[in-house]
Amino acid sequence: MELTKYGHACVTLEHDGRRLVVDPGGLTPEDVFTGAGAVLVTHEHFDHFSPERLATALAADPALEIWTNAAVAKAFDGDPARVHVVGEGDTFTANGFEVRAYGQWHAELHPDIPRVANTGFLIDETVFHPGDALTVPDVPVHTLLLPVHGPWSRVADLIDWVREVKPAHTVAVHDGALNPIGLTMLGNFLGTQGPAPTGAPYTHLAPGESRSL
Repeated sequence: MELTKYGHACVTLEHDGRRLVVDPGGLTPEDVFTGAGAVLVTHEHFDHFSPERLATALAADPALEIWTNAAVAKAFDGDPARVHVVGEGDTFTANGFEVRAYGQWHAELHPDIPRVANTGFLIDETVFHPGDALTVPDVPVHTLLLPVHGPWSRVADLIDWVREVKPAHTVAVHDGALNPIGLTMLGNFLGTQGPAPTGAPYTHLAPGESRSL
């Protein structure tokens, strides 16, 4: 399976000619849908979910389908036959990929800011995309997609989360607001050689860069 990063929080997975897109939001290049058979959306924030781009992609490819939570589905006027609502504990097949849904809520930004629904996805029992939450799956994870920067995140929480999940590898996502200095700083904290080692090797991919899993 090949993982490719597309901009801020979006990745694609490809295996045996099948392509799956996760979180193609407003910061994602529009060509991310090319050749894709399925899309997963973790939550409704613009950097993960773009209703306009999804509508265009569905119109361009009658075979494309979407899996997401009820809040996103409600915010998106798509064909109900092609927009599937899932929640924590659900399992399903999306373009040949076996997926399990985890979690219910976005991480807290501030007590005054209402939390939105957030659904993480474990794909082929290999890759876990948490969206914007530090959800811990109840099964082993090979590759953990690590949201390294956001208004809700702390390095200490990220280190503890990786230690609890115990993945074989971590790959950075959710880094669109960081400059090279910030990326380097976080990379020094979030790998196996940091001052508080996570126990898992850390990889940062540039937009368009891929990694074989």
